[in-house]
Amino acid sequence: MTGGEAGEALESFAAEVGADGPVAVVGGRTHWEVGGRCPEETRLMRAPVGVRSFDPADMTIRVGAGTPAEELDTALAEAGQRANLPVLPGATVGGVLAVGRDDEHALGRGRLRDALLEAVYVADDGRLVTAGGPTVKNVSGFDLCRLLVGSLGTLGLLGEVILRTWPRPATQRWLAGPCDPVELRRLLFSPSSILWDGNTVWVHLEGHESDVEAETDLARSLGCEPTDGPPPLPAYRVPTGALKAEGFPGNYVVQVGTGSAYVSEPISLSEPDPAVISLHRRLKAQFDPRGRLNPGRDPLAAA
Repeated sequence: MTGGEAGEALESFAAEVGADGPVAVVGGRTHWEVGGRCPEETRLMRAPVGVRSFDPADMTIRVGAGTPAEELDTALAEAGQRANLPVLPGATVGGVLAVGRDDEHALGRGRLRDALLEAVYVADDGRLVTAGGPTVKNVSGFDLCRLLVGSLGTLGLLGEVILRTWPRPATQRWLAGPCDPVELRRLLFSPSSILWDGNTVWVHLEGHESDVEAETDLARSLGCEPTDGPPPLPAYRVPTGALKAEGFPGNYVVQVGTGSAYVSEPISLSEPDPAVISLHRRLKAQFDPRGRLNPGRDPLAAA
């Protein structure tokens, strides 16, 4: 898609959003009810799709927010690169960013919010707004891009994004065994993921072949052996501290080193700090004073 065509798609998207009435963007509906449901009278629309530009040497890619995450991953794979976005079947790039949930590789690959460099979004009054910039070291002052990640579209409706990319590793390997997750993390240099269900540890190694082989030997010394992949992850994600507080009786998988865990049953969490609630309300009042963007959604509830 040419720059002119991309600009026209964004202008058309903004015009469709308009300046009045409740409105929400539909992605792949993989996490459609996270944070609450939109009222029935909410207008639903799709964000622009397609890769706008990609120069592998720059290690950035510009895509429409409605682009399927799998399509983005395929385009980057052809150049030996990847973006640190969860590749969920059916999910869109904008949807993944709006929900803002890291995948099981956050320990080594970094947080999802670190992948977003620039966002073009539609504000509550229908204007197109650009936040961030097209290079890695471009932020001064308030980092609006990272604020949009995990906001569930309640501060702005994503139309187009520039994502940072990384080289795809030459070698990847999962190992598992009944070892100590804390000792495993201390011993290994840079695992991309360590998961623990209270009995078994799964660790993912990636990088140059020689480095992965050396790390594999270390993991094997603690009782881990190569396996096909990670365990099935339970449906609900919570802070690891919630497991201790509840004495959780169900199945769980701790994402070691990130403060997160996956659990098989919902857990009642304590209310956010009043200062956090106050900040959230002030931001909403500033960016969407009429409450028309993705109404019914609450990022605090989703968290």
